[in-house]
Amino acid sequence: LTVVFIGDGASAGNYGYTNSGYSVYEEENERLTESLRTKVSAIKSLSIEIGTEVKNQNKMLSEMDSDFDSAGGLLGATMGRLRTLSRGSQTKLLCYMMLFALFVFFVIYWIIKLR
Repeated sequence: LTVVFIGDGASAGNYGYTNSGYSVYEEENERLTESLRTKVSAIKSLSIEIGTEVKNQNKMLSEMDSDFDSAGGLLGATMGRLRTLSRGSQTKLLCYMMLFALFVFFVIYWIIKLR
């Protein structure tokens, strides 16, 4: 805001502004005020959008946290079963692994043969 004071002897009618410069400064102030109002409005809408995005991201993180917890529980149960299986006879485990390896070998052989 730019104000030009005439001095102590200014008349009360023009409130200390010079008549020639008052309208120029007033127009400049109005233009700057409108520009500032536009920028504040843009910042306000941007901050509202950021707040909405943060809420959505927090919701998604919360859902991911519950998904990871359930996956961790499933993994823990699987590890428990694997420990139980490994406590059994080693021969049985070795047979299962060999059968699985043969199965994978035949599947790969069949896929290559089809090409």
